[in-house]
Amino acid sequence: MVDSNHSSEEPPHFCLGQAKRGFRGQIHLIMVTEGLSNLPTGELERRLIELGFTEGAAVEILHEGTFGRDPIAVRIDNATVAIRRREAMAILVI
Repeated sequence: MVDSNHSSEEPPHFCLGQAKRGFRGQIHLIMVTEGLSNLPTGELERRLIELGFTEGAAVEILHEGTFGRDPIAVRIDNATVAIRRREAMAILVI
């Protein structure tokens, strides 16, 4: 028997690159795909992790660039970094 009150679905998540200034959330997953950057997928993933974009980390978008809202300034836990929106598309947040 299936319990209709219990859902095994994951919480809704979206790409950090789609978020607007003021967004606060938590990193759910890093998922690098081809075409997000000029870097090879493994290199982009490694750089994101080195910057602190790890599963469970708290994130907040502090600022957006004037032209095209790019790059974005992101607070990750207690550090602040700038990242291109297209590369932020590899970061799934909840």
